[in-house]
Amino acid sequence: MATTTIAIQGMTCSGCVQSVTKALHAIAGVQNVDVSLEQHQATVTFDDTQVTVEQLKEAIEDAGYDVA
Repeated sequence: MATTTIAIQGMTCSGCVQSVTKALHAIAGVQNVDVSLEQHQATVTFDDTQVTVEQLKEAIEDAGYDVA
C-alpha cells in the first residue's frame, strides 16, 4: 500500500468534496480517501500495483477539478 496527498484547486463546498471522494473511490485499488475542503487536498491510500498517482490525478481532473 502507498499513500499520497494531492493538492486540489476548485473545491468550494461539501458537494465538491463528495464528488472528488466518489471519483477516487471508483478506482480499483483505492483503499481509503480523505478529502479536506479546508486544506484543498486529498489523501489517498491505494495499492500501487493496481493504480498510479497519475491515474488518481486524472480522476480528480475528470471530476472537474484542477490538480496543483
